[in-house]
Formats: sequence, structure tokens, C-alpha cells
Amino acid sequence: MKNVCLYFNLHQPNRLKPYDFFQIGHDHFYEDDKMNKDFLDKISNNCYLPMNAIMMENINRLGKNFKFCLSLSGTLIEQMENHRPDVLQSFIELSKTGQVEFIGQTYYHSLAYLNSLPEFERQVKKHISKVEEHFGQTPKVFRNTGMIYCNDLAGRLENLGFHGVMSEGLPQYLQGRSPNHLYKAPHTKNIKTILKNDRLSADFTHRFADQSWHQYPLTAEKYANWIANDEGDCVNIYMPYETFGQHLSAETGAFDFIKHLPIELKNQGINFLTASDQVKKLPVNDVFDVHLPVSWRDSEKDLSAWSGNNMQKEALQKLYSLEETVINSKDEDLIHVWSKLQTSDHFYYLNTKTEKDGETRDYLSPYESPYSGYIFYMNALADLEITCKEKMNIQ
Repeated sequence: MKNVCLYFNLHQPNRLKPYDFFQIGHDHFYEDDKMNKDFLDKISNNCYLPMNAIMMENINRLGKNFKFCLSLSGTLIEQMENHRPDVLQSFIELSKTGQVEFIGQTYYHSLAYLNSLPEFERQVKKHISKVEEHFGQTPKVFRNTGMIYCNDLAGRLENLGFHGVMSEGLPQYLQGRSPNHLYKAPHTKNIKTILKNDRLSADFTHRFADQSWHQYPLTAEKYANWIANDEGDCVNIYMPYETFGQHLSAETGAFDFIKHLPIELKNQGINFLTASDQVKKLPVNDVFDVHLPVSWRDSEKDLSAWSGNNMQKEALQKLYSLEETVINSKDEDLIHVWSKLQTSDHFYYLNTKTEKDGETRDYLSPYESPYSGYIFYMNALADLEITCKEKMNIQ
């Protein structure tokens, strides 16, 4: 029987306020809390609540025959705890059905794996605790920020107790093989690598509303047929939850699509698996050998979305140069402030790419330009450094 895995990632950053030079040393709160609440309210009403209702309806309709995966960043869960407990409760209700697997990630949706392995491990464990607290599960499959992946990451996650790790199914590493199989990194023993089917995922996320596309309009029946005819053990469809109602408005028909897709997939005889189901039930097909980190972000599918220019590199270097001082302070509030500044969105907003990648950045960024975002961020770091030094002198 052909299998499909539906995986949705969810994240909201803590966006910074216009933090200027004259606030350094005086104002130690860097976030625009009202903006963050307004963003959360908007996306909750446009996406999270209607999508959760639809997915609960699909579970009620199909019962044990329908299941899927979610991954919520710690920063999003915190925002819901503080501003929208009703939305958090709707995710908790989904978890109670036993039909939703919650996937692990870094708590702060950070780039810690690339910059500090001790910090990466701390955040992974912190995220596990938060998922256990609210959803009653211990994540056994991991998805790194931006789906950043390489052989080394798989090995480290295996040592942390994970059974599976997600990656973009990049053609240059597949070398003609299908992404619809399980793979493994070289030198790992048990952890399995689960690959996103980029083509079929992008058919929905990038082309669904494109009226110039030769397959427009994309119906649930047509999509289910494509999945049924794609070779392999399991087709992994990965997409941001925010695609529904936010990136694709209700007027595009995106909600109707996801409401009918499970039925159409069942009509095609397709079985639903979670990521952990795959790891338990499916064999490893081959080795997926990725020496240098890759991602699912931008056209290059590399790390350039977050560290491709000097502004981004300087910001990352400055941030992680404070790690030892911050962690050794044992001041939980200070550690939390520093940790939130690790969120990858802060660096993504600073990229200076043009064309399609630049359009996506401009759509997501709250700032007038990458340069204004850089100024606000570096000013916040300057104040944080002063605060660190003051605390160390006190001690």
C-alpha cells in the first residue's frame, strides 16, 4: 500500500521594536510586544483556529485512518501561553486524539547547531520538555530550523535519542533516487533520515494560487492522484501550517483543499503515516550522504538565507560571543533574552537577496529594509552586552 505523511511546521518569532542607539543602556526590553500579539491574533484567526477545526473534523471523519505531524517552536508556544491560551488549547485538543505526532526542534527556532553545539543540545532538551508539558509526547523525530541537515547532525541526534530526522530531498544528493524512501546518514546505526518530497510539496505551497500554472486549478482529487502515482514507500508532504489562510487566503480555496484531501487520498487507497510510523515500519533504502549543511530555504537550499552577507555574519558572531558570559551568569531571565535573540528570523530579515527570494523576505519582514533590521538588532545586542558586564561586576 502507498503511504503519505503530512507534516506541518509552525513558528512565530519575537519581533524587535525600532530599538535605536539612544535606548542602549536604558531600555532592556527589545521586543515589540504589541506587534507580536497582533501578528499572533491575525494568524490565529486566519490560520491556526480554522485549520485546527478542519484537522479535527478530518480526524472525526476518518478516525484512526487519518494522522499527521505538527512541530511548534517554543517561541510560538510561549506567545500562545501569554496571549492566546485558547489557541494553545485547540492544539492540546488535537494532541488528545492520539492521531497527531509532535516533532522535535530547537526551542527558539535557532541556528544553534551551526554556532554552538552545547546551546543546540540545551534548546533541543528544552523543546522536548515543553512538548511533554502541553502535548504529553516525547518527540522521537527531529526537524532542524529551516530543515538544516547534514551527516553530522544525524549522528548527534542519534546520540540524543532520536529515531528519525527530517531533511529536504535535494536531487543533487539523491542522484536519481526517489525521496519517497527512508535513508540513513553514513556511520549512523539506527536513526533514519526522512526526506521531504520537494516537488509535490511545492506544487501546493508555491503553485496552488498561480493561475498561469499549466496545472491550475489544483484540486484535492488531482493532487491525491499525483501522490498515488509517485513511486516509493511514503510520500512526505511538508509545508508551513501558515500556508493556509495566511500565505494562501481562504479565497484561494486552500481550506477546502485540505478538508477534502484526506478523503481523496483514502479513495486512492493511500495509508497515512506519521514520521515515527515510517521509522518503525519502513526499511532504510540507501545512504543519504550530505557532508555540508543544506536547508529548504530560498532557491539555493543552503545557509545563505541566514548567513550570506556580512551583516548576518557579524550579527551571528556577536550574538554567540556572549554565550559563555550569559550562560555562566545563571540568570534565567538574561539567558532567556539572549536565547530569543537567537531566533533565525532575526538573521533572515537581514538577507539582501533580490528577485523571488527577496520578495519572500520582504513579505515576512516587519522592517523597512534589511539595514534597519540590522541596526535594531545590533543595538539590542549592544545593550545586552552592557547588561552582561554589569551583572558580572555585581557578582
